[in-house]
Amino acid sequence: MSEKTRLPNEIALLIYPNAMISAIYGLTDLFRIANMCLARHEDSQRSPLRVTHWQQDETGQDVVCIFDTHADLPHRPLMVLLPPSLIEPVPSQVTEPISKWLTAKHDEGSVMGSVCAGSFLLAEAGLLKARAATTHWSFAQSMSERYPSVKVDVDKMIIDDGDIITAGGIMAWTDLGLRLVHRLLGPTIMLETARFMLIDPPGREQTYYSSFNPNLHHGDAAILRVQHWLQINGAKDVDVALMAQQASLEERTFLRRFQKATGLKPTEYCQHLRIGKAREMLEFTRQNIDQISWSVGYEDAGAFRKVFHKIVGLTPGQYRERFGLHHSL
Repeated sequence: MSEKTRLPNEIALLIYPNAMISAIYGLTDLFRIANMCLARHEDSQRSPLRVTHWQQDETGQDVVCIFDTHADLPHRPLMVLLPPSLIEPVPSQVTEPISKWLTAKHDEGSVMGSVCAGSFLLAEAGLLKARAATTHWSFAQSMSERYPSVKVDVDKMIIDDGDIITAGGIMAWTDLGLRLVHRLLGPTIMLETARFMLIDPPGREQTYYSSFNPNLHHGDAAILRVQHWLQINGAKDVDVALMAQQASLEERTFLRRFQKATGLKPTEYCQHLRIGKAREMLEFTRQNIDQISWSVGYEDAGAFRKVFHKIVGLTPGQYRERFGLHHSL
């Protein structure tokens, strides 16, 4: 299929009060450059990127599109990004329409992404409850006080939780942008984009082992609800009966619809989520492998090692040796 006939993946950039417009334009240019790099690979089967800008209308009660690189196509954002701000976002009564819009898009399957203070809007919308998230270090205390259910971790530049990605520093929009290019267009295009812009690529993206990026854009609301629930609880202590209950479906119907929507059986999907959490812990913590096995929901460390090797292609020890920060372990 040629580039002209492939529908582009829409990335929606939200302009909220006091958002840094330079980051909006910077991300727009970054994704445009990524498309230029993609166009040089005629054999690529990847879809190009479409960028849209959104903001509240004059009444402040609705969020509307004000810029679109592909204006002739209907809107269905694969990703929604909130840029940084030099100050904390405005009070909740002003951002309520934005909160409703963000929640609606997330419910429809859009991946949410934020930079710096943009994470406050995700928290205000209730999308970061019981989640780990990062923001600018100077906003950490305020965010913890305003949203006590959010697990604020400003030691990390980016926290990728599958359907929600938060980035910390003001200029971390470059890291987030390249991460999304890697996710949607692959490592080759990401590296070419970084070189063209003369910016350092995210070191942890240069790996032969792709992270698990579940399909959230399939349109089955009941299954999507289960996916969000699994993402929050880490897919621990769950079985098919409990997942079917969350979906309000009979088990046989749930199994059929889940595999149709995600391409995986529920048990396989849960394995991928758990191993994704384990990979992050192997990279960033000093916990031993047995402790990590238990933390992500495996009581049998031997079974954990087998599943990890099957999914990743390396043993947990080999993975930590290659990608972990603490090579002495």
